[in-house]
Amino acid sequence: MKIAVYTGTFNPMHIGHLAIIRHLTNRMDFGMVYLVVSPQSPFKEYMKAESGAERYSAALDAVSRHPELKVRADDIELHLPAPQYTIRTLDTLKAREPENDFTLVIGADNLQDIRKWKDYRRILSEYGVAVYPRNGYDMKALRDGLMTECNAGSGADESAEGYRILLMDDAPMVDISSTQIREGIAAGKDMSSYII
Repeated sequence: MKIAVYTGTFNPMHIGHLAIIRHLTNRMDFGMVYLVVSPQSPFKEYMKAESGAERYSAALDAVSRHPELKVRADDIELHLPAPQYTIRTLDTLKAREPENDFTLVIGADNLQDIRKWKDYRRILSEYGVAVYPRNGYDMKALRDGLMTECNAGSGADESAEGYRILLMDDAPMVDISSTQIREGIAAGKDMSSYII
């Protein structure tokens, strides 16, 4: 089965996450979305890893409210040693379920920064990414730059497959983030219409 691996801190889960999950399962050929709750991103040092279990529980609740979706919350990263590198998560999923084909789901902002990720060439060649749009990022230009790098070798293993970068051009762009929701709540605003 083709599985979309959607990782994140999901603090909190919101309508943007829901829109992406719906797009992956309704408009693309993914049989299931694994919503992988990260205890702590290597790029978000301010987040407490201990809150991972609470966020996983919240993700389970959110998923249960949408039984029509082909999605499941997965706590695999809560059981991996820190730091939670994405390549380690993907390799662990593949070892656990060798019959499935995993593709990482990321935003265009992460595609721009993917060269900072551990073993990003392996992520792009062995698993591939499905990229959803974000305001201010040219997904096609970012993909073209990475594909040029891949085709030129750029120090990559010559036996590596080409990069698999799937652009979700027609995916909805919801201009809200978990950070904005947390800041709104802290400022006393009603953000309930954004939270799922």
